[in-house]
Amino acid sequence: MGYAERPAITPRQALRLAAPGTWAASLCPALFGVLYCWVRGASLGLLRALVLTAACVLLQSAVNTFNDYFDFASGTDSLSDHVEESDAVLVYGDFDPRQALWLAVAYLALGAAAGLLCCIGRGWTPILAGLAGGAAVLLYSAGPVPLSRLPIGELVSGFVMGGLIPLGVSGCADGPADFWILLWSLPLVLGISLIMMTNNGCDVEKDLRAGRHTLPSLLGRKRARLLYRCLTVLWLALLAVFPVLLLGLTGAASTVLLAVFGFGCFRDVLGFSLEPEMRIVQMKTIVRANLLGNGAYLCSLVIALLGGRVHG
Repeated sequence: MGYAERPAITPRQALRLAAPGTWAASLCPALFGVLYCWVRGASLGLLRALVLTAACVLLQSAVNTFNDYFDFASGTDSLSDHVEESDAVLVYGDFDPRQALWLAVAYLALGAAAGLLCCIGRGWTPILAGLAGGAAVLLYSAGPVPLSRLPIGELVSGFVMGGLIPLGVSGCADGPADFWILLWSLPLVLGISLIMMTNNGCDVEKDLRAGRHTLPSLLGRKRARLLYRCLTVLWLALLAVFPVLLLGLTGAASTVLLAVFGFGCFRDVLGFSLEPEMRIVQMKTIVRANLLGNGAYLCSLVIALLGGRVHG
């Protein structure tokens, strides 16, 4: 059946291409930026905060859809790659794959428009952060040498989503930009980088066959596992220490929540094999770890707000 004769993409398939299960990687940084502004006493209206959060989710949806399209078009993704139907829409779908490309462009355009709307009159910081993020969206999967095929892919995705999103959100508040937010965002940067490293660690053989020089494929699975566990321990340490440094004793709530609700999940993360057949389970677990770990960080900010602990 030719492309012209194939059915149109359905709303369900469009949503699956956006990969809602991974939205924690954009929601947590966006909410962190909003809560950080409010804790610091910066004026950021609720409507503007909601639009910014939606923009971040749309931009991540664009990344996910672009990545799926270019992996499918290059033959990197196949039925033998331990993927679920909901995680490989183009592999299992019967629609014209070019529709996925246009869907990615639509997600990108909507996200950029929403973000730009919130940047008007707020200086250059959020605009530059947005432009850098938009460039990363396009270059991550497209271009002569996509960033996803290089050993810096994990770092770039972690910094753009975990660092530039909070910076861009905070830059949309009234008053001068607060670049200290890049420091306080480090736990989010690390957690998001580990999502990408989980995916690439499980895809070592596939990436080598496809000529993708990701960090795990260069290190080999054994050394990649060792680095992965060291970074996970560092992530846990930052999640325990940073909220206290930022919020004082109130920040200890993050450590308590992490110990109570996140112990089992992080124990599983530390035991990841990064083998291909475990990809689905481990990807779900690392996303859940981001929700629990970075979510505990966010909860400490909420508790600080409820307790009236606003810093100047």
